[in-house]
Amino acid sequence: MARTDPELVAVVGRRFRSEPDGDRGDDAVGRLARIVREERPLMGDAAVIETARALAVDLVGLGAVERLLGDPTVTDVLVNGPGEVWVERAGQLQTTGIVLDRAAVDRAIERLVGPLGLHADRAHPVVDARLADGTRVTAVLPPLAVDGPVLAVRRHRRDPIPLDSLARPDVAALLRERLVGRRNLVVFGATGSGKTTLLASLASELPDHERIITVEDVAELRLPGRGVVRLEARPGGAAGVGRADFRDLVRVALRLRPDRIVVGEVRGAEAADMVWALGTGHDGSMSTVHAPTASDAVDRLTSFAVAGADGAPVDVVRQQVHAALHTLVGVERRPDGRRVVASLHDLGSDGRLVPVT
Repeated sequence: MARTDPELVAVVGRRFRSEPDGDRGDDAVGRLARIVREERPLMGDAAVIETARALAVDLVGLGAVERLLGDPTVTDVLVNGPGEVWVERAGQLQTTGIVLDRAAVDRAIERLVGPLGLHADRAHPVVDARLADGTRVTAVLPPLAVDGPVLAVRRHRRDPIPLDSLARPDVAALLRERLVGRRNLVVFGATGSGKTTLLASLASELPDHERIITVEDVAELRLPGRGVVRLEARPGGAAGVGRADFRDLVRVALRLRPDRIVVGEVRGAEAADMVWALGTGHDGSMSTVHAPTASDAVDRLTSFAVAGADGAPVDVVRQQVHAALHTLVGVERRPDGRRVVASLHDLGSDGRLVPVT
């Protein structure tokens, strides 16, 4: 293997980068294999290919990040600036013993977002993107990241976790009743508690024949069914050309004849459009909000809706929120890493929260 021969790694790397194709990934393994054969003519064919593949991961791939993402037990890879790399497995953060220098972190970020037409630099120090396979990438560069570039790569499950794995049987039954009854649901919880995981699980319970429009900052939901339409916000290029923010997409979703709308985490004025949509016949829709309790979730959604209500009286907006929302579902991450439904409240039109579990 190339990793046991630092001299070979250095020589092959220099020759590979000096070729006309530079760091391009096209047939990288083949080109590297040719160089390895020239440098080590006595090496067997199988060893040459194995060495070339290992070198390709570092020279045109993502290096250590790629190897970690190749582990099916890893859901998150976290690089907190130059230094040790962390991963999440089964809901638990773990150190890896892998240490990356500044150049390796910069290279990994560029190779992740570059093919998407995005750039991370001082003019664009924050990049949030989705890869073709649904993997979510967030990069933060100096000066915002004080100690060096930060990279978080989150790989979501292709298939939603079954609802029965996230909730007790009696709670799962109550949630299914509300889905069938077309109640509007809001999932709340802390960062990393499993809000999107539960949202995907709930949405996967919806009938296949319904037309479901999903709206997200970064598309993470992968729902079964032929009637699913996914919308994703775009930051836009120079001067905002091509920009489509979250609020724009909520409005677009209303024009696409949805049976239900599934909105990723609500963080701002788009709440006003969502509340209006829920109050005008799009029952059975759902969303998430960052909040520690059901009461806080209602208050936050009300504040967001007021911000986007173009001067409407606060009391009027509050009444609209109370009328539009039916059930609030709390989710939490347990100490063992499991994400579970922790509470269920129904919201009356008078704003009173009624505990169900």
